[in-house]
Amino acid sequence: MSDDVIRIFDTTLRDGEQSPGCSMNISEKLEVAGALVELGVDIIEAGFPIASPGDFEAVKKIAERYGDQTTICGLARCRPEDIDRAWEALQHAKNSRIHVFLATSAIHMQYKLKMAEEEIVRRTAEMVGRARDYCDNIEFSPEDASRTELDFLCQVVETAIDAGATTVNIPDTVGYATPSHYFNVIRTLKTQVPNIEKAVISTHCHNDLGLAVANSLAAVEAGARQVECTINGLGERAGNASLEEIVMAIRTRSDFYNVRTNINTPRLVPTSRLVSSVTGMKVQRNKAIVGQNAFAHEAGIHQHGMLQERTTYEIMRPEDVGVVGTNLVLGKHSGRHAFQDRLKSLGYNPDPETLRKVFDDFIALADKKKEVYDSDIVALVEQRTHQVHETWSMVRMHTSAGTGTIPTATIELQHENGEIRKDAATGDGPIDAVFVALERVVGLSATLTDFEVSSVTSGKDALGQVNVTIQHGSETYHGTGISTDVIEAAAVAYLQSLNKAMAQHQTKSE
Repeated sequence: MSDDVIRIFDTTLRDGEQSPGCSMNISEKLEVAGALVELGVDIIEAGFPIASPGDFEAVKKIAERYGDQTTICGLARCRPEDIDRAWEALQHAKNSRIHVFLATSAIHMQYKLKMAEEEIVRRTAEMVGRARDYCDNIEFSPEDASRTELDFLCQVVETAIDAGATTVNIPDTVGYATPSHYFNVIRTLKTQVPNIEKAVISTHCHNDLGLAVANSLAAVEAGARQVECTINGLGERAGNASLEEIVMAIRTRSDFYNVRTNINTPRLVPTSRLVSSVTGMKVQRNKAIVGQNAFAHEAGIHQHGMLQERTTYEIMRPEDVGVVGTNLVLGKHSGRHAFQDRLKSLGYNPDPETLRKVFDDFIALADKKKEVYDSDIVALVEQRTHQVHETWSMVRMHTSAGTGTIPTATIELQHENGEIRKDAATGDGPIDAVFVALERVVGLSATLTDFEVSSVTSGKDALGQVNVTIQHGSETYHGTGISTDVIEAAAVAYLQSLNKAMAQHQTKSE
């Protein structure tokens, strides 16, 4: 690969999933992995195979399905059993990478590992060598590198490369570094490690001080040629460097960085939406690149400038990152072919069955709304595309509430075997009553841990989107629903999360 290309190493499925409440099941991980392939990421870190049977199975399936389209990576500690398990998961991928790590900072060596420097160096050489016996694409990470004494860091990196590491990742594990500090770390490795040209230098920055992207870009300036990042900046604590911000900073300021990426940037917003939907982690409105307000201009002076010349206040074009505007789409009397053409222009090419369902949804929505926007269509197609297995589906619901009355809900559901069940319940409000009734019908109780309502577009008749997170046992599950009726949207979202919980319970029972 040319030295002017920055490899994008996406760790949404590994580090991103470690965010509290962001766990994904295997089918969701496969869906996200497919989106990352479409996005054009160079390496997908699919998981930590030894962590759990579920993680192992997810890495294995992603490697089998996508390992001929991009490089699939599995994480391993510097332990024989970790490395063996990682290779077992990755072995069927045409393009695979084993990523081994070992802490090197004094505080980690003293309190976590209880190992001396000599033991760290010996273990690095042995375990990188063991991984290299399986695979010729090996990444080594000295954990907490930004707080590691520089001479020792250089020694460990040199040892790892001698043992066969082809990528050396320099993690800012706790988000401690500043841009100038991190630049100096990378520059020191470039100038003082004698065999550094045999490996690619990578960055992995956490965002505890809000500097993850700045630090990553400083490392690129210093000579790093791989950046580890996540969609929407997901990750432990305050998260990781945001993929979309890294990519668009490099693209927008190519005059400064003189490098490029292989990312298909119009897929940034759709991929962001998918990850947000799957994990239940809503993107803040003013989030750079993919936030709802990222290309909005409200101040009068800004609007005036935009009307005269777009570049007065926009350094990127919305279409370059896949932003869907508020263009009105076809009406309810429009034909299926015209509707399909509109979907294609928005970047969607659903299979015939999904197209039929989305078109039916569109006609139903057009009967309820005066104006249907592109964003409405995107919400409808994503809802159909990302549906989960439905053990129970909604037939009908009715709610009653008001001042001085007891909120009630009546629910009718259909099981996948054809059985129909009905029940009614009361609650603190109509939505609470719906949730209680749903739990009674499906026979599963859960704790609601998060509930968010937002509008897809503007206006009193806008589609409402409801995201819920429930906890059942030790696991959390997310659900999303859209409707012009937010109570109905809440019911759809809650039923979706219950279906996920039941599917997971069934899988464990088998």
